[in-house]
Formats: sequence, structure tokens, C-alpha cells
Amino acid sequence: MEGTKLYLQQLAVICRKEILAIWQDKATRLIIVIPCIILGFLFGYAANYNLEDAPYAVVDLSHSRESTDLIAAIDGTRFFRRKVTLQNASQIGKYIDNGDVIMAVTIPEDFAKRLAKGETAPVQVITDGRNTVIAGQAANDISQIISQYNRKRTGRKSPITLETRTWFNPNQITRWFFLPGIIGLLSFSQVFLLSGLSVAREREEGTFEQILVAPVSEKIILVGKAVPPMIVGMIQCTILLLISLFWFQVPFAGSYLDFYTAIFFYVLSSTGFGLCVSSISKNMQQVLVYVIVIMVPMALLSGIITPVSNMPVFLQVLTYADPLRFGLELIRRIYLEGLPLSSLAWNLVPLTLIAAVALSVAGYLFRHNLN
Repeated sequence: MEGTKLYLQQLAVICRKEILAIWQDKATRLIIVIPCIILGFLFGYAANYNLEDAPYAVVDLSHSRESTDLIAAIDGTRFFRRKVTLQNASQIGKYIDNGDVIMAVTIPEDFAKRLAKGETAPVQVITDGRNTVIAGQAANDISQIISQYNRKRTGRKSPITLETRTWFNPNQITRWFFLPGIIGLLSFSQVFLLSGLSVAREREEGTFEQILVAPVSEKIILVGKAVPPMIVGMIQCTILLLISLFWFQVPFAGSYLDFYTAIFFYVLSSTGFGLCVSSISKNMQQVLVYVIVIMVPMALLSGIITPVSNMPVFLQVLTYADPLRFGLELIRRIYLEGLPLSSLAWNLVPLTLIAAVALSVAGYLFRHNLN
């Protein structure tokens, strides 16, 4: 009992020291709060693939009532905005190359004549493929507008109708997909950085030797340096969660208990990676280099941008060592789908293994450097 009490007292002292070191350093204090808030709003507004303002060019070679009605149908939407009306198709290239428009619609000369004869009247749509997501959405929306125009003109309805429903995101708002992922990505980067700086800061400030002569075990020092970054990670997740909920109005469908349980295992594995980096770094500049070099491939392999299932097999194998993959899966599915943690427990297994391995390696490196 006395041993446990002493262990907790020593751990509390180390944790208090680390928290004070983080809080009293103005630069570190700003890193904890300001980037979290700024990036939360920035990604919320910028990470948006919805077609909300789509400037386009039109080439009307028909100059008929039918072509005018079709153009009016396009202009009548809330997102397509006619940027320029061109005289011939040769002028299209300049506007798309400069990024002035994302799409050009060309109506041929015989458009009205073909419709009057009941023939097929082709309308050419050229999209800017440099952004494949927006180009695909624009082409799909134009196709629907033309189909509606044709039904209105002929008065005939197709015998087959398509009724679509999108679960968990009824309006297909991309912000709903990105913001839960940003909760995991930003908190991981911050926890990774803070835990990585913990030992390196001691070396630069010349206080590392004082820790070595303190009457505490290496294990307590390691755990004491792991707990404060985890607390910071939980706080940052909460800040980003509040921004998503109350500013961007992304509804939370799951259990907060399940959410924070998943976050705990997630930041634990993140801290393990940071302590590994911290144990082998001699100064804070090295930590920053390591964090950048490691974070970029981990983010790309996490599935935050492209699904893991679309990656080559050898890359899918590598993602099993990436806590971001499983952390983002847990956060998104609890947040958007409302699934209980029991249904997602298979994600906790690799996270726990990653945390155990990372912390064990950090402990070994820490003892090795102490010796």
C-alpha cells in the first residue's frame, strides 16, 4: 500500500512539473490552443468539395428558343454561375486554362432542328479535370439538369425512376466527412509534437541531468512525461468537437463515453510515438524534423483523404502500424453513425498493440539513453 502511495505521489510530482513546463512556456502554450482553433475553423471552411459556386462558360451556336431555355435552366440553379458567353469553341481553352471557369457548355447550330425532328441533339460539356471531384460533380449536375429540361420539353417521364437516400449525411455535405477526421488528425499531430518535445526540451534547457538524479524510477519519469500530452490531446479533441457541433452544426450521433474512450486509446498510441522520437532526439529542432517526416506518410496512409481499401496491398499492410487509421475510423463512425464501441472493438486491438509496442520501445530507448 505504501509503495503504491509513493508511486502515485512521485507520478503526480512529475506530471505537475511537465504541465507547468508546458503552460509556462508561451510558445508551447500557443501551440496547444491557437493552432487547434485556427485549423479547426480553416479546415471546416476550406475542406469542402460541395459544388456551391461553379462559374461556367457557354457557347450558344444555335441562338434558338430551345437553347435559350436550356441555358436558363442552368442559370436557374443556385450553384452554376455563367461567367462568360463565348462566340465560338476556340475561345474555351483560355478560360479553362486560367481557371476562370470550371466548365464550358457548347450547344451546336442544329440543336433546335434536331429536337424538332425528334433526333438526338448532343450538347458538349468540357470540365476542368485538374480537380476531378469538382469536375465529376459538375458533369453529373449538368446531366441531371439536361434530363429535367428534356422531360419538361417533351412532357414524357421515364418508366424507371431513381430514388436515392444517403445515410448518416443526408445532404452529402463534405464538411461532415472532414471535420470528424480533423479532430483525430490535429489532436494526433499536437500530442505527437508535445510528447516529442518533452525530453528534448529538458536536454536543451540543461535540466535533464536533474531528472536523472531525482529519487524516482525511470518508469515513473516515462509515465509522467506521457500523461500531460494525453491530457492536452483530450482537451484539443474537446475544442474541435465543440467547433464541429456548435459552429458547423455537424450532429453528433454516438455516445460521448464511447467517443472519449476511443480518444484515450488513440492519444495513448500517439504519445508512444512521440516519446520514441523524444528519446532519440538531442534537441527540439530534431524533434520537429522527425515529426514532419513521420506525420506526412502517416496522414496519407490514414484514410482521411482516400479510402484505405483503394490503396495497393503493400500499403494497406503498412497502415496496420498507423494509429491514425484506426483512430479516425473510431472517431468518424462513433460521431456520424452512432455505433457503440462494442461494434468497433476490433479497432481498439491494433491501437492497444501499437500503444504497447511504442511505449515499450520508448521505455527501452529512454533507459538506454539514461545509461
